[in-house]
Amino acid sequence: MSIRLKLGVTVATLTFATVVLAQTPSTKPTRIRGDIVSLDGDVLKVHRRSGDTVSIELKPAVAVSAVKALQLSDIKPGSFVGTAATTGTDGKLTATEVLVFPESARGTGEGHYAWDLGPNSTMTNANVDTIVQGTSGRNLKLSYKGGNNEVTVPTNVPIVTFTPAARTDLTAGKKVFVVATPASQGTFVAQRVVVEKDGVAPPM
Repeated sequence: MSIRLKLGVTVATLTFATVVLAQTPSTKPTRIRGDIVSLDGDVLKVHRRSGDTVSIELKPAVAVSAVKALQLSDIKPGSFVGTAATTGTDGKLTATEVLVFPESARGTGEGHYAWDLGPNSTMTNANVDTIVQGTSGRNLKLSYKGGNNEVTVPTNVPIVTFTPAARTDLTAGKKVFVVATPASQGTFVAQRVVVEKDGVAPPM
């Protein structure tokens, strides 16, 4: 791979990660999760988990990425991760997915905030300080600017990192996660797209 291509992949990954998992008070994108119905020209139709089908415009420059599976053992002290989790009645966090960021995307969306993956869902983007083997998985002690917490990662939780994809991967039946902005008449404009590839669906 040439230096120029490597740089391009790095920049694309960083930009994609920033949009997908960053949450700021002034930026509240719509996150669309579901199955691809069709891609007709620049219009992607997605059947959402909520049961409705939406149309999403894909502008020429929109980035398309995928994820590849990792193992729990691939998470090391010093890794920068984004983990969606649920909060138990005891206040403890249990991960529902973990994204290991490429080093070039370290610091993306750093912090702990509400997420929309399910009831009592949160997202923590943070540095892994230590890893301790627990009774129900591995416990990650995380730190981020302004705070820290601990999340338990069960052995069956999907763990992924980013990998390149293209529009040709946007085929009917594949699962997709789209970060988009609302447009007119109930349609959307995609900012970023992550699509199922090689059997690995986006868990975020």
